[in-house]
Amino acid sequence: MSVFAVIFLFPLIFMFVSSLKPDAQILQDIDSPMAFLPVGDISLDNYFGVFDRVPVAQFLFNSVLVTVLTVGLGLIVNSMAGFALSRLAWRGRFVVLAIIIATLIVPFETIAVPMVYWVAQLPTLVIEGGVLKYDFGWLNTYEVQIVPFIANAFSIFLFTQYFSTIPKSLDEAARIDGAGWFTIYRRIIVPLSGPAFATVAILTFLPAWNQYLWPLMVVQREELRPVMVGMQYFFQLNTAWGEVMAYTSLITLPVLIVFLVFQRAFVSSIAASGVKG
Repeated sequence: MSVFAVIFLFPLIFMFVSSLKPDAQILQDIDSPMAFLPVGDISLDNYFGVFDRVPVAQFLFNSVLVTVLTVGLGLIVNSMAGFALSRLAWRGRFVVLAIIIATLIVPFETIAVPMVYWVAQLPTLVIEGGVLKYDFGWLNTYEVQIVPFIANAFSIFLFTQYFSTIPKSLDEAARIDGAGWFTIYRRIIVPLSGPAFATVAILTFLPAWNQYLWPLMVVQREELRPVMVGMQYFFQLNTAWGEVMAYTSLITLPVLIVFLVFQRAFVSSIAASGVKG
């Protein structure tokens, strides 16, 4: 496992090391082991160049805001849907679950254009000149980057499967004590499902943070763009490879931090998914 870990770390090491080198040295070292060593003309000039070329702070703020809200609201909505499908007895729930799972086979690219059309028709409230007005269209807003991705079929399925492993005798005991279904969800199921929530948080965080196609289609205002769309700024005329590596290093660090924080719960959830008892 250590050998495989080192192999998978090679691209990250190359990225971080190259972010400290000028373009000429990056190209010079590209076909030798020196590409993985911080030697030569090492400096932070590429990072300063990144902040001069693009509004990194604004892009990071946008991505953090969109990702945090998508993950937070997604955990609530998807866990409640999973609770209803796994703990409540109602007619047709298996059909509904099958339909939800079936949506996983539909590529996002096939529905992207219809989604753009529909979000452009949705009602919204805007402030113009200090006056609150009613308008249509979610284009160039934060909500268009968040709302369509809150409900997630795989997250609902994962919560449903994990909640199904929790003994239903706990529900019966709580019902006898007068607890309602929401109380059971909040006071019993959620505290016992930490690994599932951590797993869904990671799996929701990654696509939310890495969004590129959708923001490119629905956001034209620079002050609302996420970090991935900011990559376009570096591929104009002569590509500045050192700045590209510095920018990718900046936007990769949050992903690594999130995974390191949640990795233990993530592994526990995956392991528990194969255990019945």
